[in-house]
Amino acid sequence: QLVESGGGVVQAGGSLSVSCTTSGSIFSINTVAWFRQAPGKRRELVASINYSGVTNYADSVKGRFTISRDGAKNTVYLQMNSLKPEDTAVYYCYVRTVGDIYWGQGTQVTVSS
Repeated sequence: QLVESGGGVVQAGGSLSVSCTTSGSIFSINTVAWFRQAPGKRRELVASINYSGVTNYADSVKGRFTISRDGAKNTVYLQMNSLKPEDTAVYYCYVRTVGDIYWGQGTQVTVSS
């Protein structure tokens, strides 16, 4: 029900974008967010956007990452600029509705130094 795309390998300082498209069966979405999990670390919130368009970012990505949405395409984007090796992780899309939570399958982002 969540289809992620994007990610890949990039050198430090470069940019990547990941996207998350929700299926038509998901309704009443409150919040869409991106989490990430690096090897041996806990999953952490990267950025979120709520139904009003209010965004929230982890301190570690503020000023470098931008979350946005295209309602017509049911898609949320995470644009990642000035990437650092410590941004390397599996990035997961998260959707919270009135009564459910959905997770994407994850997409790998690797930043080489």
